[in-house]
Amino acid sequence: MSIRTGYSTRPLPEAVTELKRQAGADQPRVVMFFGSASYEAGTLSREMQRAFPDAVVVGCSTAGEISGGKMLTGSVAALFLSEDIVADAASVVVEHLHSDASVGAALRMLEDRLGSPVASWDLATTVGLVLVDGLSGAEERLMEKLGDATDLVFVGGSAGDDLQFRRTYVLQQGQCYSDAAVLLVLRLKHGFDIVKTQSFVPAGKTLVATKVDEAARTVIEFNGQPALDAYAEALGVTPGLAPSLFLQNPLGLMIEGEPFVRSPQRVDGSRIVFYCQIKEDTELELLRGTDIVSDTRMAVEACKAAAGGIRGLIDFQCILRTLQLRQENRCDEYGGIFQGIPAVGFSTYGEAYLGHMNQTSTMLLFR
Repeated sequence: MSIRTGYSTRPLPEAVTELKRQAGADQPRVVMFFGSASYEAGTLSREMQRAFPDAVVVGCSTAGEISGGKMLTGSVAALFLSEDIVADAASVVVEHLHSDASVGAALRMLEDRLGSPVASWDLATTVGLVLVDGLSGAEERLMEKLGDATDLVFVGGSAGDDLQFRRTYVLQQGQCYSDAAVLLVLRLKHGFDIVKTQSFVPAGKTLVATKVDEAARTVIEFNGQPALDAYAEALGVTPGLAPSLFLQNPLGLMIEGEPFVRSPQRVDGSRIVFYCQIKEDTELELLRGTDIVSDTRMAVEACKAAAGGIRGLIDFQCILRTLQLRQENRCDEYGGIFQGIPAVGFSTYGEAYLGHMNQTSTMLLFR
């Protein structure tokens, strides 16, 4: 076994028994799993650790799962990495995201478990994965702290709960946490690539966030006008019609010509509440949508060609993209992109890569 994936829609404990069978006879070095909110998170975490006692085992709750070239609901999906892929691995939980979360302490624990300081890690073959409580509202703070503390690349997503928006969980070594994040560091034998695809391009209109409530992820004014009025004006529609266009026309923070998407969530009077924080005086581009399936296929194929093949991948896919694919009846088409590749993933409440963003797929590809 190098990389295997599996999924089950059966109840517990039968689902974990089925996953263990799909993992094969050899014990994996690392197990990542993503489970629907239909599973009791604490029980799922304990059962997965019991099934793979010698592995580093981490996971989270989801808003949809991806495995075996399929987009799933009500399932648990898993990725199994062998020692042929992973030279070493360690995980740690960062608790109390709302208050005194200590990224420094978490990184020191990872150093102890891997037996070397962060500064000595080979950034070409060492990668970090991050799973975050998707209702914490603390993803930006966490990613900023990680970026300040280390040059190690972290990629991942925010846990979901099947669109109930009640409670989301991250899972590690048989335990279950909220208001927390799991950090997993992999030392890989063959390297990796990161793919970020968001299926949007600039529409030629700029909005500057001139007044914000950053903690509430709310823009009060764009371009010195009430936020909703300015957004509607940029679209050329009435303020009453504008919220119906949030999914098709989010905003983008442009970095080296590429958008990092900030998606509007809802209207609060004349204010707009976003799924991501927007800092005051940030310049954003109005975006228009392109084709999710073709854009993702091109991104994956380009990386496959450049790397000479893909051994496997993890897809952290925004729930807003999943909802659009469901509306367009294209879930099978999207899943087909990964046919022939050991691929697993989940529908997230936000994506992590160089920060926190929305309406994006961030993927870790194993060479």
